[in-house]
Amino acid sequence: MAVFDWAKFRRTKGPVRLHLLLDHDGYRPCFGVITAGKGHEVTVREMLDQAAAKVGESLKDDPVAEASLRSTLAQTYHQLSLFDQAATQNARAMEIDEVALGKDEVTRGLIRMGLFISFGYIGMIMAMRSNKEDFSLIIPYVRFTRENRPDNLLLLDTSVIIDGRIADLIEARFMDGIVVVPRFVLKELQLIADSADPLRRARGRRGLDMLARLQRNKRNEVKIHEAEVAEEAETDGKLIHLARSLNACLYTNDHNLGKIAELQSVRYVNLNELATALKPVILPGEIFTLKIVREGKDKGQGVGYLTDGTLIVVNNAQKFIGQQIEVQVISLLQSATGTMVFADPKVTPGTANGHAA
Repeated sequence: MAVFDWAKFRRTKGPVRLHLLLDHDGYRPCFGVITAGKGHEVTVREMLDQAAAKVGESLKDDPVAEASLRSTLAQTYHQLSLFDQAATQNARAMEIDEVALGKDEVTRGLIRMGLFISFGYIGMIMAMRSNKEDFSLIIPYVRFTRENRPDNLLLLDTSVIIDGRIADLIEARFMDGIVVVPRFVLKELQLIADSADPLRRARGRRGLDMLARLQRNKRNEVKIHEAEVAEEAETDGKLIHLARSLNACLYTNDHNLGKIAELQSVRYVNLNELATALKPVILPGEIFTLKIVREGKDKGQGVGYLTDGTLIVVNNAQKFIGQQIEVQVISLLQSATGTMVFADPKVTPGTANGHAA
């Protein structure tokens, strides 16, 4: 007591109070003051415990106020890291709310909320999936469009690239989608372009030119697919495997590759078959103008071609070689290579010269 002259109410002992200022970075004491103690000190926790013990008796006639006060006590306990006491007060507040409002009322409220959310979700899904105008009455001037449409992938093989007609179809907007060229097809084109055979070299360079032409077309994106199909050794097998994995449509001029793709349920388009299907229909009795370009196999026959390459054999037309004459179709012969048309001339040599002039 000789040290602390302020402890005057006791001669041998007395209470003291220690005040500490904590550093918030590490919560370490950075300043301290000792003052005189004046009897028993009440802590915050003791005050909360006393309030929690008395609140039930004090507010027994007002359950709503008791529930609100217990919720406040629960928040204060939680801020002091007294989680068990906070959970106890929170649970008691919920029990009082249920008794005060009635369990049936709470249940009905939950059911109403569940039905509101469920029907709102169902209505939104129906509106987004509808392709009709029904929902325009609900939301005027608003239309829903599907944004998850799958990409239309056009997988090209070497033959169809060298052929070049695929570029014409894309530029004419008959085909739409992402053009996919596998890396192994590009390597095959490069090998053909570097061939010592001048014919093969010309075909390979034509294929590379067609690819450059496709890339210059801004309407369709061209992607070089880097995947190497190690399971397949041949290019045809790699193409079919890649078309199946990408769910792409295979475009080719190879008849055998198309049949193999069909057997394995892979979508494909053969441009030669497409061109055959688009050829104009020629019927017996039809009359048109034709240029006779060479002799036929039989005596007196002349041969001409339509713009689509259809062979026309004209009887007694050998003398009209190099001239354009009118011919009339008499019969058609279907073969594995296409349709052969037989016709007769509709002019005499004198009128033929006049027509050619």
